[in-house]
Amino acid sequence: MPNLLVEIGNTALKAAWSEGVTLGKTFRYQGEKMFDYVDSLVEKEKPAVMVISSTIEIGSDEEEKLRSKCGTLVVLDEKHTDVACEYDLPAYLSPDRVASVIAARHLFKGKGSMVFDFGTTLTIDVIEPDGEYAGGNISPGFRTRFKSLSRYSRTLPLLDTPLSVRQTGNSLKSSIESGVVSGIMFEITGYLSLFPEKIVVFTGGDALYFAKRMKNSIFAVCNLVLMGLALIADKYYVEKNG
Repeated sequence: MPNLLVEIGNTALKAAWSEGVTLGKTFRYQGEKMFDYVDSLVEKEKPAVMVISSTIEIGSDEEEKLRSKCGTLVVLDEKHTDVACEYDLPAYLSPDRVASVIAARHLFKGKGSMVFDFGTTLTIDVIEPDGEYAGGNISPGFRTRFKSLSRYSRTLPLLDTPLSVRQTGNSLKSSIESGVVSGIMFEITGYLSLFPEKIVVFTGGDALYFAKRMKNSIFAVCNLVLMGLALIADKYYVEKNG
């Protein structure tokens, strides 16, 4: 019986079935009826373990409804921090960061790594070779920076993601584009200079956009969070079924 993994972010839902730690078919949903979408995934097949990572707290009624549709339900949200504790991670970490760190530990066991997650926020998490979580930082994400400039300034327009960027702008539009993209690139290279020995992992919606701008060797793993959830699901399945 396969496991179901669900990642509910700030703007969209991603899901995947998994066998052991191997991901199967992935799904994406963007809309207001996220839990109805999860219901549609389990209509034909009941998962052995369902792991849900959510940036919003899951209500008790919804949790009980989900629990009735799987063998074991594991929830990671603001209220449920027991998984983080089981993996020796601080309770303040958001569920997606918990899953990403778990996945990075597994992928690069015995090696130090640094995970950059490009989403609504840009998060950086540092992992030591022995798996110890060394800490991390949070700053505004790529699109959030464009939105902030437009929202908090009366004169600056809201721009879309640029396909190409000048080193320095020669117009209002190119100055904003260059400032935002270069600012993130300088931020990345700054962390790389602080931790030159770490394996660098990019994940999140804008990971590939910045990966192709890197001169350093990096790993782009778009489904890193789902991989972490698969590891959690497999752990619970093994503990229950032996």
